[in-house]
Order: sequence, then structure tokens, then C-alpha cells
Amino acid sequence: MKSQSTADTQSTPRMAKARTSLILMLLGALLCPVVGRAGSLSTSVIGLFPKDVNEFAYADLKAARKLKWFPQLKEQMLPSRFRQFEQFLLSAGIDPNTQVDELAWALRAPGATSGEQVVGVALGQFNPESAEAHYKSQKLPMAKLRGFTLFAYGSGVGPNDIFFFFLDSNTAAFGHRSVLEQLIEVRYGGEESVLRNDALFPLINETNGRGLVWAVLDPTYTRIAVNQIIPEVAQFPEASNLFSKIRELTIRVEADRGVDTSFLAVCASPDEANLFAALLQAGILYRRYQEAQANPEFAKVLEDVRVMPSGDRLDVRMSLTEETLLSLIKRATFAVKM
Repeated sequence: MKSQSTADTQSTPRMAKARTSLILMLLGALLCPVVGRAGSLSTSVIGLFPKDVNEFAYADLKAARKLKWFPQLKEQMLPSRFRQFEQFLLSAGIDPNTQVDELAWALRAPGATSGEQVVGVALGQFNPESAEAHYKSQKLPMAKLRGFTLFAYGSGVGPNDIFFFFLDSNTAAFGHRSVLEQLIEVRYGGEESVLRNDALFPLINETNGRGLVWAVLDPTYTRIAVNQIIPEVAQFPEASNLFSKIRELTIRVEADRGVDTSFLAVCASPDEANLFAALLQAGILYRRYQEAQANPEFAKVLEDVRVMPSGDRLDVRMSLTEETLLSLIKRATFAVKM
């Protein structure tokens, strides 16, 4: 048990910087009021992702772009790796702001010899032949695998370089080379997909279609997410032991004229769910006190948060009006703090 705790302590600092942008992107997307049906990703797309990922997320960008303030919000929290992907497309004359309709991505936690790995799939309307001809004319670093040409954003040999390629005219993939290679092997049956991840896939299946933006996190990323969203919770003596017993976390948003966001934690037992509820309520109360003077709009949002334990699950919900959201954006509440 001691060695596991030490491993968690060592891996968390390495993930913190990269995780900040991804968490804030997700939070920003979650707080986008979008009128429409919940986003649903086909099983064939979900099944492209490798089995051993630690977080899986989805966003309906086509719906979000209908909002006049979405570009502002996007600029506040879009992670640098997604910016690299956008630059890939823009350089070949593809406009990601109009041609990318949906985005799904997954994260793999840092290992003993590697940092955090990201892999994503963008769905839309593309012209692979034209784009690939442009990339080749620019002499970008390339790699060949099973007939696909992977183009590098960077030297092509750096550990943080992002690669990009087209699966077909409707599907573009991006991410670190190692996980992109896995994605290709999954497509050809050489490796197992996330559909066979007994911990994450049942929750992915349960959450899919129930939010315009949604995500499923394993225990490692659940701890990081809670620490970044409500850092005050980690200050309680019971928090470290409790976090080790949280199995997964799902995040989803449903929206009409306002926004309803739900965080669902799957705990080891009803006792852990009740304890987690008590710690969250205390942490939210303290955060409200901190935000009351500097950011009263956000303090009001926290005041309306509902924490509801039920069996081994804990459901945390909050609602926003469009007016409150606009005020929060104006204050750069969701800006990435690197």
C-alpha cells in the first residue's frame, strides 16, 4: 500500500500542468448553454480508442458554435495540444471552426518512462487528398503505418510531439504517436479497444447520449479533477484515503435555456459516498466564502450546488443561467492558469 501511495504522489505533479488545460476545457464546455439534443457518439467511434485509457470525453462542437460567446470561452481554456491540431487543419485550408462537428478524446496517465498521452478523433467533413498533398509539399516529418501517413507537428521525434492523420473523409485522428499507433492497431484488430475496458466502458455507455458534453474518468483522474475543481476538499485529513476508494467519475451537461451539470462519483460503498458528500459540502462552503468578494457570481453558482448521495454513488449538480455564464466569462473565470 505504501508503494502505491508513493507512485501516486510522484505521478500527480507530472500530470498537473497538462491536466489543468484539459480540465478547464472540459469545465468551460460543460458551462456552455446549448439548445439541442444530448450529444451521442457512435459505438464504432468509441471502439477506435485503446483499452488502457484513463479518461474518455466528448464534446458537440457544432452545437456549441451556435452561441455567440463560444469563441471567447474557447480562447480561455482550449488546451495547447488541441491548438496544435487546429493549426494542422488550418495550414491545409481546413477550417476547424466550421468543419469539425464533434470531438472525442482520451487520456492516458503518465507511466514510468512517459508523460501524459492524449489521443483524439475529430468528426466532420474533410478532403484528405488535398490536405495530405499540402503537408507533403511542406515536407512535414511523416511516419507510415498500415497504409496511413501520420504527419508530425514538431520534429517528429520529440516526446511531446503531436501527430495527425485522416482515417477517412469524415474522421481525423490526432495525439501522441504511441497512442495513435495503438488506435490504428485497434482498428485492425491487433489490440483491444476501450469497449473491453470493464471499468470505464459501462459508464461510457451509460453517459453517452445524456449530455452535449460528457466525460468518464478513472480513479487517478478523478482525484486530480476534484483537486482542481474544489481544491479545498483535499485539505481534509480524510480526503487522501477517500480518494483512493472512488472508482470512477462521470461528468455531463444537459442544456436548454440554462445549463444543468452533473458530476456522478462511483464510490466503493455507501459509507464512502456519504463521507465524500460531507467533505464536498464543507469544501464548497469554504470556496463560497473565498469567492464571495472577488467573484460573487461564481459564489452564487456554488451556493446552488446540490450534493446528493445515493447508495454507492454521489450525484453533484449545479445550474447556471445564461446571464450568470456571461458574467463568469467576462471575468475570465475559466481561463487556463498554467
